[in-house]
Amino acid sequence: MPDFRFCVDEVSLFERPVKFRMPFRYGIVTLEAAPEVYVRVRISTADGATAEGISADLLAPKWFDKSTDFTNEQNFEQLRKSVLMAADRYVDPARIDTAFGHHAAHEEAHHAACVACDLPGLVASFGIAQIDRAILDACCRVRGISVFDAIRTNLPAITAATAPDLDGFDIAQFLSTLTPKESIDIRHTVGLTDAIWESDIADEDRIGDGLPQSLEANCKFYGLRSFKIKLCGDAEADIARLAQIAEVLETQVGDYFCTLDGNEQFEDAKQFLEFWHTVLGDPQLEKLARSVQIVEQPINRLKALEAPLGVLGDLVPVEIDESDADIDAFPKAIALGYRGVSSKSCKGIYRSLLNRARVEMLNQGAGGEAGAYFMSAEDLSTQAGVALQQDLSLASLIGCTHIERNGHQYGDGLSGISAPWRKALQAAHPDMYVEQGERLCLDIRKGKIDLRSLQVQGFGVLVSPPFDDMRCLAPNFSASNFRFL
Repeated sequence: MPDFRFCVDEVSLFERPVKFRMPFRYGIVTLEAAPEVYVRVRISTADGATAEGISADLLAPKWFDKSTDFTNEQNFEQLRKSVLMAADRYVDPARIDTAFGHHAAHEEAHHAACVACDLPGLVASFGIAQIDRAILDACCRVRGISVFDAIRTNLPAITAATAPDLDGFDIAQFLSTLTPKESIDIRHTVGLTDAIWESDIADEDRIGDGLPQSLEANCKFYGLRSFKIKLCGDAEADIARLAQIAEVLETQVGDYFCTLDGNEQFEDAKQFLEFWHTVLGDPQLEKLARSVQIVEQPINRLKALEAPLGVLGDLVPVEIDESDADIDAFPKAIALGYRGVSSKSCKGIYRSLLNRARVEMLNQGAGGEAGAYFMSAEDLSTQAGVALQQDLSLASLIGCTHIERNGHQYGDGLSGISAPWRKALQAAHPDMYVEQGERLCLDIRKGKIDLRSLQVQGFGVLVSPPFDDMRCLAPNFSASNFRFL
């Protein structure tokens, strides 16, 4: 079958405000509100067919760039700028290429341009990720297929062009084996400011919106079995908090597994190793320690890829997340003793797919040892609708059986959107959403989300959002050949 080629005619960007139902503390920020950006593209094929595609993601502050020199608003501006810079590169009615061809042609130059503007690698990745995802959505719509079929047949024409370490690995054959899951386990986030027990919540701090607030209540309400526990880097405080969490999980859940998110709060591998030995030596944490499957990015991104993990890498599976700032990061991490890498839609679908191919290649080289190298699926407060559905589709594509989910917990269930959009989403995805008053909430049952309704034409999105209800980014952000629809 000949490659599916097209040009990118137009891109438009919109925003809607998102207010959280409860504060979410990760790393150095406590998030209560942020904008969500929506991208819409239009492509044209050589035979005159056209289609539009969309993507969306939250502009999360103090994650893409954790510098304290910037305010949250300045972080939002960084991410907007990256999307607009990427759009400027892609929009070219004279350039005909495959979906991955467009990506490969622009990725390196986009990252270099962002560096020249003092934008970090993760900020650069965010911009190109939004355009790529919207383009892939449009490609699927032109062909009338789901993203799962598009990847299985390699409609984007993914190659090792941006990942030469995969030369000789049959990427197309590997992609043909990817089969989406019908459901996925929720790995519930335990944030640094979250109440552990119901009794921890003062009367004046109770939300009273019908949804759970404490870890104890969440376990009962959603039937949770897997968890992601945030660490603050203060050993004494973390140990005390882990003991409380362990008590809840062992009394309210029983059998469970968890991951620990170091949030870059440790200076080096030695400091985290000392902390981990303390965990192993604490009788209250015996079961929790046995239940830890992954330790996520314990070391600050500025130092994480400077030195080998040593004994730590042999003792516990450690992955990179914030250090995954470009396509070359995962191989560098593997050489230092890391065994995994996180997948997030905001980093890019092609990075996730190529990293998943690397995991397959590495595990084949390790004699097929199950889990020797791995990927996890992580959330960055993705909101219900476009962002959530595309993120879940990606996690399902790369074979994850569980995914961190926190957007449902801190976000306010698409509150504030128009009733027609809310009702259309619930009707299109009755297995995923449930209406609660003027909210659209994630329908989690026995700790799982049903994913079957994502099998639709396009990239997991059957219902397009009402762009007329959103703010269109100001034209003065646009570059010379950038046009708004």
